[in-house]
Amino acid sequence: MATETARTTFNRRPERFVYTRPGRVYTSRKKGIVCSFWLAGRCTRNPCNFVHGELPPHGPHSSVHGRTKQQPDRPRKINTNYDYSKTSSLPSTAPTGSCSEQKAPNRVCGNSVYGESAKGDRCQDLRSCSYGDGFSILAKLEGHKRPISGIALLAESDKLCSGSIDGIVKVWDCSTGQCVKLVNLGSEIGSLISEGPWVFLGLPNVVKACNIQTCVDYSLEGPVGQVHAMVVGNDVLFAGSQDGTITAWKGSSATDPPFQISASLQGHTSAVTCLTVGVKGLYSGSLDGTIKAWDLITLQCTHTLHRHNAAVMSLLCWDQFLLSCSLDQKIHVWFATEDGNLEVTYTHDVEHGALALCGVSDAEGKPILLCSCDDKIVRCYELPSFMEKDKIFSGGEVQAIDLGPEGLFFTGDTSGGLTVWKLNEPMKS
Repeated sequence: MATETARTTFNRRPERFVYTRPGRVYTSRKKGIVCSFWLAGRCTRNPCNFVHGELPPHGPHSSVHGRTKQQPDRPRKINTNYDYSKTSSLPSTAPTGSCSEQKAPNRVCGNSVYGESAKGDRCQDLRSCSYGDGFSILAKLEGHKRPISGIALLAESDKLCSGSIDGIVKVWDCSTGQCVKLVNLGSEIGSLISEGPWVFLGLPNVVKACNIQTCVDYSLEGPVGQVHAMVVGNDVLFAGSQDGTITAWKGSSATDPPFQISASLQGHTSAVTCLTVGVKGLYSGSLDGTIKAWDLITLQCTHTLHRHNAAVMSLLCWDQFLLSCSLDQKIHVWFATEDGNLEVTYTHDVEHGALALCGVSDAEGKPILLCSCDDKIVRCYELPSFMEKDKIFSGGEVQAIDLGPEGLFFTGDTSGGLTVWKLNEPMKS
C-alpha cells in the first residue's frame, strides 16, 4: 500500500575529506570554507566549490539560504496518574540462528544527503545507516528490486527468508550473506511470516503455506483480494485481506491438508493492514482507521477502537499494553481497565506517518521500541519513557521489521534494501 514518501536519506561522511567521486577529487576554491547548503542537507552541486568535510547536523531542520533552525519538540500527552515503572521488558520470540559480520558499505550520494538525489530511486549510493551508538550494520543483502513486504528468520536453521511485491521470495544463508534460493510466485507478496517449520506467504486471494522440512506446500483458499497481514495464535492462522475480512484456518497434524478453514471474521470496512496476538486475544488494524479486538476462543469481536484518524499500520502487544501506530502521526498506548474496556493511557506524537512497530530488548534488558515512518527513518525509543535514543536511516520506507537472536533484527524497505542490524553492547566506563 502506497504512502506519501518524504525524500529523506542520511549517511555518515568520511571525516575531514572534501567531496569525492571515483577517480576525481574536487577541492574547494575557497579553502577551509564549509558549504552552508551542505550543512543544511540541501547541496545539489556536483562538483561543489566549497568543503563538504563537516557532518551535517541531525534531526529536523528548516533551512533558508543555508541557515538552519531547530524545530521545537512536539508536546506529549500523558496520563500522569499511571505508574509506567510497573512495565516489564518486551517479549522475545526470536528463533535461533546467526549471521556472520560483514563490513557495511559507507557510501552516500554526493548530490544529496537530506534532499533528493538527481538519480532518484535509481541512485546506487543510497545506503542504510544509523545515528547514535545503539546499533551497527552487520550485512546489507542486495537483490530485491521492489519493496520488501515480509522478512522471517526460519526456525532451527541459519536461513533468512524475504518476500517482495514483485512476487519473488529469496532465501539467504546467514553465514555467507548469499542468496541460496529464489522463487518467483508470479503474484504480489503482501506479507510473509514463519511459524515452526511453516512459511506463510500472503498473495492475492490465497495464502501459500510451505513446509521447509518436507518441502510440501498448500494453497489456502478463502481471502478476497491481497493478503496484507498474517499472524498465528492458539494454533490458528489468521490472514487479513483487502476486503476487510480476516480468514482463520485451524492447524492440525492429523488432517490432510493440515489447515482447515474455521472462520471468517467480519467487521472492518476496508483492508486489514496489521494483526497481532496478545494474552487477551487477537487485534486487527485497518485502513478504515479502527482497531478491533477479537476473542481467540469464540472468534467474536469484543471491542472496536476509534482513536486513530487515519489508517492503522501496525500493532504490538507489550506486557499488559497494546501499542498502535498510524498514518495520523500518532502512537497510542492502550491499557485494559478493570471493566474490560481498552483505553488510551499515553499518546506519543511523531512528525511523520508511522508504518511499523517492533519491540526489542537492549544489551541491558531494557525494552526498546522501533518505529519506522514514511520519511525513511526508523526511530528508536526507550520504554516506557518514549525517550528517543537512536535513528536508523534507509533508502526507502521501512515496511518490514523482524527479530533475530542475540540482539539481531532485520529491516526491509521500499527500495528493496534488506539490512541486518545488531544492538551494540553498552560502553563500559
